[in-house]
Amino acid sequence: MMSCYVAHMLRPVAKKSLATSVYEQLRDHIVSGEVRPGDALPSERVLSETLKVNRGAVREGLKRLEQAGLVAVQQGGATQVLDFRSSAGLEILGALVVRNGRVDTRVARSILELRAALGPEVARACARRRAAGELPALVERMRKAAGDLALLSDLALDFWGEVVRGSDGLAWQLAFNSMRASYGLVQGHLTHVLAAELKAVKDYAALAKAIERGDEGAAARSASTIVARGSRELAKVLEAIDREEGGKP
Repeated sequence: MMSCYVAHMLRPVAKKSLATSVYEQLRDHIVSGEVRPGDALPSERVLSETLKVNRGAVREGLKRLEQAGLVAVQQGGATQVLDFRSSAGLEILGALVVRNGRVDTRVARSILELRAALGPEVARACARRRAAGELPALVERMRKAAGDLALLSDLALDFWGEVVRGSDGLAWQLAFNSMRASYGLVQGHLTHVLAAELKAVKDYAALAKAIERGDEGAAARSASTIVARGSRELAKVLEAIDREEGGKP
């Protein structure tokens, strides 16, 4: 019965990347709660007919769902939906923070908390190794960017990417990759919100210098200062969204 219900919710996918479209559509139904843990997905044949794609694309899409920790293929070929909160990784953050064109403020806040926790620790680890790398050059480019917020936004991401690489922590690198991908979904909408953080070139310069001289404490404090600037403004935006949503009938 549930398989028929799931099949009814699906729609033919666009022909641009069949396996990806299959994966994304099923993923969105799972993380939205429309398909619940323990439910069985329709068979490959039914999915292929419903989505109007070949079974190879369906098979690849299901494989990606399994790799993401969203489903498990049971003995006999049945595909069972898992509780992603217990089995999935950071790679699905993007699908969780923006759903149906709307921001899930609870998920967004959890990302802010993760960002605030990771920033200082990653900076500390980078300073421990004195792995400044391209940070001084990036700071100089930020100075030259002046008030170009779009460029500053890209440079800030590059800056943090360099800090994460310098930390030499694979787990941090993977977490950063997921957070960067999630941020990319809303980057254009948040550039002006993060203006205070993006324009604080002195703070980025202080962080780069702390890392260069191996001052872990100063690096952690500078990272906290940078992240806090943006977090304050983002928190205001999320509160406004909550008020707006709460006022809707």
